[in-house]
Amino acid sequence: MKRQDDFEKRREHLKNLTDEQIYEKFWALAGEIVQPMLDLGYKNTTPAVERSVLLRMGFSSIEVKPIVDGVIKKGLMGKGCGNVVWRLAEKKGISVREAGLLLADGKEWDTVDTLFGGGR
Repeated sequence: MKRQDDFEKRREHLKNLTDEQIYEKFWALAGEIVQPMLDLGYKNTTPAVERSVLLRMGFSSIEVKPIVDGVIKKGLMGKGCGNVVWRLAEKKGISVREAGLLLADGKEWDTVDTLFGGGR
């Protein structure tokens, strides 16, 4: 079976472009391909990602679980767990660590509701 070569036909729209124009076109098309993935990354998260964020904020894995669970229960995953902790710390005038520990102990979730308008 012989492959039908249609290279000349497919390159018709490119043949009069300079190297610089082809370079620009390549990066524009690459941007179009990648943009949906970037949008997903900015707009979506997972419990694993949020646990990772909190761990990098200095919380232990034992402290992180109830915070992530509480954020999920409140419907605030789109806001980000680290953001929830940080905003509570700002509101209460306490450290991020103290705010996270309060949430891990099941406290101040009503305050979190007021920060984000109820979450849902």
